[in-house]
Amino acid sequence: MKKRLILLNILLFMFYAAIAQGNWELKKNENGIAVYTRKPVNGALKELRVICELDATKAQLISTLQDIGNYTDWVYSNKKSEILKSVGPHKIIYYTESSLPWPIKNRDLVVQLDINPGPEILDIQAKSLPEYLPQNKKFIRVPYSLAKWKVTEAPNNKLKVDYTFSVDPGGSIPSWLVNATMAIGPYNSFVKLREVLEKKNGK
Repeated sequence: MKKRLILLNILLFMFYAAIAQGNWELKKNENGIAVYTRKPVNGALKELRVICELDATKAQLISTLQDIGNYTDWVYSNKKSEILKSVGPHKIIYYTESSLPWPIKNRDLVVQLDINPGPEILDIQAKSLPEYLPQNKKFIRVPYSLAKWKVTEAPNNKLKVDYTFSVDPGGSIPSWLVNATMAIGPYNSFVKLREVLEKKNGK
C-alpha cells in the first residue's frame, strides 16, 4: 500500500510538472512578433518561443539560414560565424561567436544545423556540439543550446514560423539576468531576419 502511494505521488508530481512546463507566458508582442517564455521542469533558465510571419518562400528562408557567414546581419549579438563542415545539402556544422556586454565574457559555440524540407512542414533544428572543437580560452563555450523551427505556408505568400529555443550559456551569468533579457535577442533577430528576407523580395 505504501509503495502504491509513493508511486501515485510521483506520477502526480510528474503530471503537474508537465502542466507547469506547458504554460507559455507572453513577454513581448510587437510588429507581429510574439515572444513567449516558460520555466522548464529542470533548471532555472527559461525556454523561449517566437511566433511570427515572414514575407518569404521556404527556399528563401533556407538559403538565408544556410548563409552562415552573413549571420552578423541579423543574429543578435553575433560577432562571427563560419562554416566548419557541409555534411550534405541540408546539414551544416558551423562555428559562431557572440559578443556580450562587459563584464560578461563572450561566448562561442559549435552548432549543427539540420533542415528537413517536408511537403507540409519545414522542420529546422540547430543543436550545439560543445565537444566538436577544442575550447578557445578567449571565450566560454556554450555547453548546451537547442533551437527548433516549424515553418508552414500562410496566406498571401507568407510563412508562419513557430520557433523554440533553450540554452545554458555556461559560465557565471546569473540566471535572473538571462531570464530578464531573454526576449530581447530573439525579438531583434526576427526583426532583422524579416528585413533581410524583404530585401531578397525587393521590398
